[in-house]
Amino acid sequence: MGKRDFERLHHVAFFEAMATELPDEYASQEVNHLTLSYFAVGGLSLLRELDRINKDEIAKWVLSFQVHPAANDDIGSGLFYGFCGSRSTQFPLPNVKDPCHNVSHLASTYSALAILKIIGYDLANIDCKALLLSLKMLQQPDGSFMPTHIGAETDLRFVYCAAAICSMLDDWTGMDKLKAKEYILNCQSYDGGFGMVPGSESHGGGTFCAVAALHLMGFIQVDLASDLRDSTSIDTCMLLEWCLQRQVTDGGFQGRRNKLSDTCYAFWVGGVLKILGAYHLIDSCALRSFLLTCQSPVIDLRTSSISLIPFSDSSGYVFRSLLQQYGGFTKFPDDRIPDIYHSYYGLAALSLLEEEGLEPLCVELGILSAAAL
Repeated sequence: MGKRDFERLHHVAFFEAMATELPDEYASQEVNHLTLSYFAVGGLSLLRELDRINKDEIAKWVLSFQVHPAANDDIGSGLFYGFCGSRSTQFPLPNVKDPCHNVSHLASTYSALAILKIIGYDLANIDCKALLLSLKMLQQPDGSFMPTHIGAETDLRFVYCAAAICSMLDDWTGMDKLKAKEYILNCQSYDGGFGMVPGSESHGGGTFCAVAALHLMGFIQVDLASDLRDSTSIDTCMLLEWCLQRQVTDGGFQGRRNKLSDTCYAFWVGGVLKILGAYHLIDSCALRSFLLTCQSPVIDLRTSSISLIPFSDSSGYVFRSLLQQYGGFTKFPDDRIPDIYHSYYGLAALSLLEEEGLEPLCVELGILSAAAL
């Protein structure tokens, strides 16, 4: 496979299209509409193209998903007053009597606040009292979090979401940090990585959630690798070894042992190494080459017979065909059709590599460094 360049304009076209209207293939993920929007808006922000969207309209749309208590007395009712993930989850089904219909979710709430931060909305304008008080009720005795008050699995993903929510709101009354820390430490496996739950196999995503949450809560400092004695009760040496072993021969990162390298783990595992101050230990050139081979295959517009659609651009006209043809990133190098999840994390990983034309990222929050201030 020949050497690929970073196809910035193609990615701009991909993310603007995704921010405008999602393809039919995403209909089954309608319940995650806010999270998909986070990827689209986040991608444009990394590409320095936020001017292509109407920030005021997006803020109004995102805020419409927040659930508010009918009265102050309802705050202690056990319901979570965060953000719903989509319109279909926001309202009860027809002919179903459910006066307390509320399926706001921790992941959707994280996505909502992240979008608002990215577009420059002042989160001080949000009434956070009900959100934070009800968030604390989702925390379990072992320190983990349920994602919603109606019950679901508890694992490191939602501990991270809770920590990121409190950090973005600059208010930690929504969680018991010491209990959360205890749960996280119980998730570290024998090999140094973190499983999603105590006793489970080490996983790149779980390891990111653990380390990022500990950093957000103030239990580990950036560049912990420079002073391995400051272990904060985690086995840092084993953690570093586990993370570095996830970079495989093709230059990419795998999420678990004996798995193929995957675009998204260049961020999940690379982000851990960035937080720990050990990112310089990876093979950056090999990782960049891997990521660029995961760009959706580019059509030669001079020879392609595919019908082209004019796409307005500040420098004139850029032509794009169907999204399946180019723009975005795929999960694996041999895939042809990009998806918005791997496209966002492909850009995020390249941002960690300081790719020209991309904004720097606040790793632990998953938003632009400038937006995290």
